[in-house]
Amino acid sequence: MTADPAPQIAAEDRLRADLYNFLGLILSGPPDQMLLDQTAGLSGDDSDLGKAITTLAKMARLTKPQTVQSEYNKLFIGLGRGELLPYASYYLTGFLNEKPLALLRQDMAARGLARAENVFEPEDNIASLMEMMGAMIVGRFGAPADLQTQRDFFNKHIGPWAAHFFGDLEGAKTSVFYAPVGSVGRAFMEIEAEAFRMSA
Repeated sequence: MTADPAPQIAAEDRLRADLYNFLGLILSGPPDQMLLDQTAGLSGDDSDLGKAITTLAKMARLTKPQTVQSEYNKLFIGLGRGELLPYASYYLTGFLNEKPLALLRQDMAARGLARAENVFEPEDNIASLMEMMGAMIVGRFGAPADLQTQRDFFNKHIGPWAAHFFGDLEGAKTSVFYAPVGSVGRAFMEIEAEAFRMSA
């Protein structure tokens, strides 16, 4: 008896998931030298997203881990708080731990997802949402999500605020390495929103 073959994921969807996962990883903590080296190897095209990826790759070649760690701390941690608060609740209500977080936790529970034991950040932070979306597309926690499920999750938890957050990251006064991360994220969120709108 053979096991069911892994579900076939379209190449385009795998690339989408990879970009969600990359954004989740680079926003979850300051990148180490290995991630900077991998980022330096990326190449883009003439689209807005491609140009942002090319700029980010150039920035990664010029950036040292200790420099980006300092920048990350100023942006997201700070003394008391960082320059940006990367949470859906904050962007949508002006407060942390509000209804958007409760709604996300309901959807996570319905999908059998839970915050990892060693993670203390609220689940509605941008890094976690990017990772969740990437995981749903390729089926890391069960069957790959169909387009309707992806669209519903995006429209409910990511679409209403993520492009705004990435725009803020682009323009944050302490953003240097993270400015092109913001550009990549904003361009990608705009592409995703339009693609989901057209598929509705």
